[in-house]
Amino acid sequence: MGADRPGLTVRFRIDLGDQRAIGPGKIALLEHIGASGSLSQAARELGMSYRRAWQLLESLNRSFRERVVATSTGGRGGGGALLTPFGTELVQSYRRFESTIQARASRHFSRLAGAARAQRVALRLQAAPVVRLSARSGPTHSRIAAPRSRK
Repeated sequence: MGADRPGLTVRFRIDLGDQRAIGPGKIALLEHIGASGSLSQAARELGMSYRRAWQLLESLNRSFRERVVATSTGGRGGGGALLTPFGTELVQSYRRFESTIQARASRHFSRLAGAARAQRVALRLQAAPVVRLSARSGPTHSRIAAPRSRK
């Protein structure tokens, strides 16, 4: 997913209803499974637990009439996970749509993105309040010191 303008990135999720969705995390998991042929390897590469990867995969397989990944049980010969033709089609469709959205966003927000970068640099030079939310104590405020200039 290459953006035309650095820093301008659209992240989206497709809600399928009934707490079923597909987004960048599940697509990345599918891509890693497709490349490695292994759910555990995909989980390691993405820095997530095997349990979490399994939950995401089960969620995906329950979200569609067709399975997106076919798995085989591990053991002495080792298990495996393969994208089904439907799973491959899902990844490709998501990535095509993502490219279209990214290109449109780059065109539509190019002027605003330029202003945002300039503003971000200006904000780094000032001390800014930080609000931390805690379920126990409510909001707390602190100040971040302005960066020191190097001489």
